[in-house]
Amino acid sequence: MAPNPEIRASDADRDRVAASLREHCALGRITMDELQERLESVYDSKTLGQLQEVTSDLPEEDLYQLPVPATQPKGTASPAVPAPKGLESQRVRAMWGAWATVSAINFTVWLIILVTSGAVYPWWIWVAGPWGAILLMRTIFGDRHGGS
Repeated sequence: MAPNPEIRASDADRDRVAASLREHCALGRITMDELQERLESVYDSKTLGQLQEVTSDLPEEDLYQLPVPATQPKGTASPAVPAPKGLESQRVRAMWGAWATVSAINFTVWLIILVTSGAVYPWWIWVAGPWGAILLMRTIFGDRHGGS
């Protein structure tokens, strides 16, 4: 819902529009003379409608973001950037290290139970097996989703 143009503008509103005008000037959309004229109008403005008139011929998009192609959905999330090779190999080593640690703990607990009470089903395989299989596939085929 658009704000009522008759609402009184605050100093913060004027400062926001002035900063926007300076950015438009820096990008070459308006000249220094136009900037000066518009800044005078901004600081003389009493309502939001008057502020909108000063910037009505300028784009409203965020000046700090590049234009978004029509085929890409708009949003604040940045596209996934693949990790550098060194960082990706560190991630893979860390994942294997976590798997090995958890598997060793489970195996040790199972081994203690086996020694103290006799034959026990090797339940630790259900922890180590699927997790290890997924890690192995990721190591062989790589991360198909660009990393996280």
